[in-house]
Parts: sequence; structure tokens; C-alpha cells
Amino acid sequence: MSEIPQVGKKAPAFTLSASTGGKVKLSDYAGQQNVVLYFYPRDNTPGCTQEACDFRDNLARLQTAETVVLGISTDSVASHEKFSAKFSLPFPLLADVDHAVAEKYGVWGEKKNYGKTYEGLHRSTFLIGKDGKIKAVWPKVKVKGHVDDVLAKLADMTQIS
Repeated sequence: MSEIPQVGKKAPAFTLSASTGGKVKLSDYAGQQNVVLYFYPRDNTPGCTQEACDFRDNLARLQTAETVVLGISTDSVASHEKFSAKFSLPFPLLADVDHAVAEKYGVWGEKKNYGKTYEGLHRSTFLIGKDGKIKAVWPKVKVKGHVDDVLAKLADMTQIS
């Protein structure tokens, strides 16, 4: 597993296909909005569904802080489209099918589940400022209460700037 980019460093650039159609580039938001970039293992699984719905339910609060939400997993665009439609997700889900972006962010690596070891995506979130730099990293996200942690960090940031 490559190293997770640290707070204060420039966020690794990417362009990925989105559930909303077309491609999304991190640079699309530079100078305009903060980005909550959350990596999650799989569409339509309990924890990932809860996390996506928590971001959906708090989107207005995030938008007030000039922040967009982007979800990334290794699922296909078709899978993301179904997942988005099923749960009315109003933000893009990005398809990192070859896990190249997950590797750049240091969130792809060995996992263990039910005694099996395999390569997979580690649930992680990055808060990227308008300046393109990483403002906060949550490397091992516990879904419950996570969006509140992100909102608290955003509140700290917006008071400073």
C-alpha cells in the first residue's frame, strides 16, 4: 500500500468517469470549492450505503461550507448509477475500476475479512481545500458519526479562512 498523502500536501490529481455522466476532475473544483473525497469499498453494502446516505442527508450543511462531495469506489459507472438512483444520491460517485486513484491516495491494500486476505479499498476520507491541499485525513473511517466529524473540521476551517 502506498503512503497516504499528509495534511498540507497537494492532493493527487485525478479524472474519473462519474455516475452523473461524463468525467470529473479534481481540478474542476480548484479555487472554488472544498472537496470531501470519500473512498468506500462497494456499492449497495450496509456500511457503504449508510455512509452515502449520511453524506446525502447532510449535503445542505456541506454546501453551506462551499463543499462538494465525491464518492470513489472500484465499482463500475453502471453500478454507481444504480446505487445513486436507489438511494437518491445527489453527488457524483466516481468509478476507479483499476484502483489507480485509490493507490495514489494510499487507500488500496491488503484487507482481512472472515479469515481471508485480499486486496481492497480501505474506507477513508480526505478533505481537500479550495487551494487543492489536503486539510484533513480520516484513514480508517467508522461510518457512524463520520459526517459529523467532517462537518466539525469544515467548521474549524471556515472560521480560520
